[in-house]
Amino acid sequence: MVPPLIALEEHFLSTAVLEEFNDAYQEQFKAIPAAKDKLADLSSLRLEEMAKGKISMQVISHACAPGGPSPEMCRQGNDQLAAAVRKNKARFAGFAVLPIAHPDECAKELERSVKELGFVGALIDNHVNGKYFDGNEYDVMWQKAEELDVPIYLHPTWPAEDMMQQSYTGNFTAGASRSLGASGWGWHSETGLHILRLYAAGVFDKFPKLKIIIGHFGEMLPFMLQRISKLSVRWGEQKRKILQVWEENIWITTSGVWSLDPLKCILGNTKIDHILFSVDYPFEPNENGLKWIQDLECSGLVTQEELEMIAYKNSEKLLKIKAPQITNGVH
Repeated sequence: MVPPLIALEEHFLSTAVLEEFNDAYQEQFKAIPAAKDKLADLSSLRLEEMAKGKISMQVISHACAPGGPSPEMCRQGNDQLAAAVRKNKARFAGFAVLPIAHPDECAKELERSVKELGFVGALIDNHVNGKYFDGNEYDVMWQKAEELDVPIYLHPTWPAEDMMQQSYTGNFTAGASRSLGASGWGWHSETGLHILRLYAAGVFDKFPKLKIIIGHFGEMLPFMLQRISKLSVRWGEQKRKILQVWEENIWITTSGVWSLDPLKCILGNTKIDHILFSVDYPFEPNENGLKWIQDLECSGLVTQEELEMIAYKNSEKLLKIKAPQITNGVH
């Protein structure tokens, strides 16, 4: 029997941001024609799609906005999402979108979103025009997340133009170039690199209770963890080894990866209570997530209790939410 499912890399696009960043999504809208309507919807269509995958609850977040939305766009987007969450409190929760190019404003909007709107954290793009968030100017954001005791979901985004030219352009088609720079490779490796940069910069020493979520089975890090552990001793005088930070500060989700093979590795080096189910809706259909959970249940890789932890219990604990009881996909 499928347990309740909480999914937490599930996206929407606010009216304000969709108008501003529509061009950035044209390639994905061509590949997934229904995505635009699904991204814009925060009511009946979303609930219908959740029912197809037996999703009990979505933690909804803003899809990426290259270069970062303005503070005003973020406020508008968060207010729009909060209104939808209020109408469906049992089925929806919210991650804030933050004006990531403006660290001080990030802290202010995160606090507003958590304290006034009831959001359970934030989801931010992995960089802004190629700039990562290990610099001291971003301490105010990390400090606020630690103070509020909410996680930050570090999510892939498109490469900046110079990154695209240097790393993902070559003797192959433009389509291959775009894919290599995005969901075909670069999104994931760049997000994994960001976690390592935060560690090397001492961010986890400054903020030892910081909680960061990364998707797509850990953005490649679990498969390099032993080698990273061995070589990271050269990275400075951090107070904790990277394996301890991995165990205490990092959570990973299953978003958009529908093989059990990666999980076999992850179960060997990642605490079971730091593994969280997710789908990556609407770029992935909820039915894929349901099939993956069913395959996992039949695989013998985890016990029933561990299956339930991955499916919803870990998210309940981390985000302080509660999965509703769903019958035949209807609350």
